[in-house]
Amino acid sequence: MIDLSGKRALVTGGSRGIGAAIALVLAENGADVAFTYNRSAERANDVARSIDELGRRAVAIQADSADPEAIKRSVNEAVAGLGGLDILVNSAAIGIAGAIVDTKLEDYDALMAVNVRAPLLFAQAVIPHLSSGGRIISLGSSLADRVPFAGVTAYAMSKSAMTSFTRGLSRELGPRGITVNLVLPGSTDTEMNPADGESADYQRSLTSLGRFAEPREVANAVVFLASPAASIITGSILAADAGFNA
Repeated sequence: MIDLSGKRALVTGGSRGIGAAIALVLAENGADVAFTYNRSAERANDVARSIDELGRRAVAIQADSADPEAIKRSVNEAVAGLGGLDILVNSAAIGIAGAIVDTKLEDYDALMAVNVRAPLLFAQAVIPHLSSGGRIISLGSSLADRVPFAGVTAYAMSKSAMTSFTRGLSRELGPRGITVNLVLPGSTDTEMNPADGESADYQRSLTSLGRFAEPREVANAVVFLASPAASIITGSILAADAGFNA
């Protein structure tokens, strides 16, 4: 078991899917957890209740990751609720599919606001609260490195930006003993992309393991990077994609 006792984490987009799994696995390993959600208040309450039942503190914060002011407020609420922060997990994201020729400006702006600008703004707001041993971990996508089918170009572009963000920020924060890493999930069994969905068999065919990941499997990779066991790892890109990019 990874020991995160005494650590305080903020997970963005933590009410469902991979984000909820990350929040729960962090708590299972001893961390107190604040997390943001946009519209899923009932699910957020369920996640918070599960964290409470593990004997850890939970803070559920309604915040739209496309709103810069909401980001600042959510960090302040997390710090106030947990007494500080040691770990930031940028998990919130949106997906909008379609050919570039058909992509609307408002869809592009939404992708960039949530998938690129929000991780930067969350990091900017959290960094002053981190000390040596702090962690920033972002969720990218296996599509950042390989786009084997059409219709996801803008989304893949938004996720590829996280590679440079991670590597550059690791240089900035390394002298302070803070690590910055990126996890690239592949096809993961969530409501947004269920393992029994229309294109699921094709997606499985692109992987080495021939299957979807479970959200907790991706969460385990994130929690490892949040742990003392990963103290020398920074600026790294960890694929949790069942061999999609093998």
